Amino acid sequence: MLPPPPRLTGLFLLFVLALLLAACGPGGPGGHGGGGMPPAVVAVQEVQPKTIPVEFEYPAQTAGSREVEVRARVSGILQKRNYEEGAPVRAGQSLFTLDSATYEAAVARTEADLAAAEARQNAARRNAVRMKPLFDAKAASQKDYDDAVSADEVSAADVKAARARLADARLNLSYTKVESPVSGISSRALKSEGTLVPGPDVLLTTVSQVDPIYVNFGLSDADQTRLREDVAAGKLTMPKDNRFDVVIRFEDGKQYSRPGKVAFSDVRVNPQTGTSDARAELPNPAGEVRPGQFVRVILKGAQRLNAIAVPQRAVMEGPQGKQVYLISPDNKAMPQPVQVGEWSGSDWIITSGLKAGDKVIVDGLAKIFFPGAPVQVGDPNAPPPGPPGKAAAPKGEGQK
Repeated sequence: MLPPPPRLTGLFLLFVLALLLAACGPGGPGGHGGGGMPPAVVAVQEVQPKTIPVEFEYPAQTAGSREVEVRARVSGILQKRNYEEGAPVRAGQSLFTLDSATYEAAVARTEADLAAAEARQNAARRNAVRMKPLFDAKAASQKDYDDAVSADEVSAADVKAARARLADARLNLSYTKVESPVSGISSRALKSEGTLVPGPDVLLTTVSQVDPIYVNFGLSDADQTRLREDVAAGKLTMPKDNRFDVVIRFEDGKQYSRPGKVAFSDVRVNPQTGTSDARAELPNPAGEVRPGQFVRVILKGAQRLNAIAVPQRAVMEGPQGKQVYLISPDNKAMPQPVQVGEWSGSDWIITSGLKAGDKVIVDGLAKIFFPGAPVQVGDPNAPPPGPPGKAAAPKGEGQK
């Protein structure tokens, strides 16, 4: 059987379309007066300008407030690791032990050198004391007396030098116990026992202080310029000294329970990224936030003056960008393009496109199939009414 010619198919489609339009007309079966589909029920919000708290959200990464590299100050064979990897450590706690035999011998040698220097000093001092009355009695020459005094002074200097060498030897001996400079969370050991550690050039491990925790993020130059312009125009107020309250949200959407403050904002702009560095500081006593996590940082404390906001669910994507639906005086849903700004809780701040008194459709948008569709204000989530003329049977009647 041959398919119908294209012209007949087109005529058939036009005929079907004409029937549909007739059915939807006011007098047809689909019209409201003929018992057809009623106008869509929608919820409406009349917008009015008001002062609204706003939030600014940026991607961020956490870091320890102190990230310390642990290195040996002297060379030696690594004998022992004294901590559990990944466990908390205290400031001054020994993390590694180096072979100390060489340094113990150096301490003993310098102690002997100091004892010899002190003995020489005592002998020179006694000689100078004996020479003094002889010089006063003219029994010794000026040169002999000066030589005795000089020998006493030189021996005293030798004692000081020996004591300095001993202090240095004892310090090197103490460095064979590699200690944590701060309290925090330890990382894995990068060298194992038996390894020759040549000195501070070799990294042994790291310790991160996680309370407080730092949150590093970037502020774009374009955003900062826009905010400065809004502040100058009286549209926006900032917290004092730009000390925003800060909360963070993890990748799973959960929000960290302890807020913090913005602690640092760089005046310089990175020419490669177009952002300036900023840092927030949050308490982290339980270690819930770990260094290196990717989070979202939310800055709170700014306010929009005389701003218009609508629920986020009321804003849709249209052919020319974002739009909302307004109710016209004849109860029709008409699209209205808008420009949006920041979020304020569950609302979206509208920077242009709306004015005071506009009635924005906030619920029931799924029932609006085309611009200009008839609507009526009500509760779109209400259950549909039962069939007309059928009353509910009283309880207990006709039931077993």
